[in-house]
Amino acid sequence: MVAYILRRLLLMIPTLIGVMLVTFTVTQFVPGGPVERMLAEMKGQTAGMGGEVRAARTSDLYQGAKGLDEERIAQLKKLYGFDQPPVTRFITMMKNYFCFNFGESYYHHRSVAALVVSKLPVSMSLGLWSFLIVYGACIPLGIAKAVRDGSRFDVFTSTVILIGYAIPGFVLAILLIVLFGGGSFWSLFPLRGLVSDNWHDLGLIHKVLDYLWHMVLPIVSSAMGSLAVMTLLTKNSFLEEIRKQYVITARAKGLSENKVLYRHIFRNAIIPIITGFPGSFITAFFTGSLLIETIFSLDGMGLLAYESIMNRDYPVVLGTLYFFTIIGLISRLLTDLSYVAVDPRITFEGIESR
Repeated sequence: MVAYILRRLLLMIPTLIGVMLVTFTVTQFVPGGPVERMLAEMKGQTAGMGGEVRAARTSDLYQGAKGLDEERIAQLKKLYGFDQPPVTRFITMMKNYFCFNFGESYYHHRSVAALVVSKLPVSMSLGLWSFLIVYGACIPLGIAKAVRDGSRFDVFTSTVILIGYAIPGFVLAILLIVLFGGGSFWSLFPLRGLVSDNWHDLGLIHKVLDYLWHMVLPIVSSAMGSLAVMTLLTKNSFLEEIRKQYVITARAKGLSENKVLYRHIFRNAIIPIITGFPGSFITAFFTGSLLIETIFSLDGMGLLAYESIMNRDYPVVLGTLYFFTIIGLISRLLTDLSYVAVDPRITFEGIESR
């Protein structure tokens, strides 16, 4: 076990470097970098859609630089670190990232770490509540569907969750706004932000209720797809176990259906669901949805990622990619380890002996 964990941790290093190298290389060929953007601003070019300046392409740098002396252009390149060769810049960047020094945003003029921290409350709210609702609802619902397989309840719930799964999250969000957000029918829920404008003046109980009130529509929109998938996975996993020989033997011994279900079937059928729990729990804190955040005016990680790409804010793009790649690799390792924790039949002895 220890050897396997160490091997996986060591493999994370080249994987991380490879991901960063590919992304860094791509950014070198994307037109309209920060230097070109600044030159365009100096030439008085107007901003385009989404606040992005109509930056000149890399081949247009000379055109954008007309009227500016070479010394000023050199200063801009030095300011953004483009006065050095790409290899040198990549090595310097990785040295800083290994120390978790992500630099400063070109667009927001704040440290990348502080910028990400300021956006996390929105993403954590969406991700964590969606995670709790999905796992809290899919397991009992999936078990009930498996026990009542083929019944009217099973058919009705399958129809509802499949319809919910077929509707994209942003379409469901718009539908909920039309129905319950004052669009055309009922005005039951707010449409903007995590809390009301007078949230700081409310008491503790009213603050909690106000926060939950604002989160209903975004969470339903973002959780429906995952809920459908996990519910059907739970149902199929329990159905597979219910049809096995040991269940027939347990029933033949006179055990009640509840004892057969929760003492024998449950601990085997829950393995595929529970093993994804650690990874899903960790990533729930850092996920972001651009469309959901835009529709409900939530300033989170999804909107930050979109703005950073559109504005060629490379420190934010690369810094967040580095951090989230580490989170993803660790969550994958925890998922593998959870298999061993919940199922003693699985070991890493064969892998370690290679």
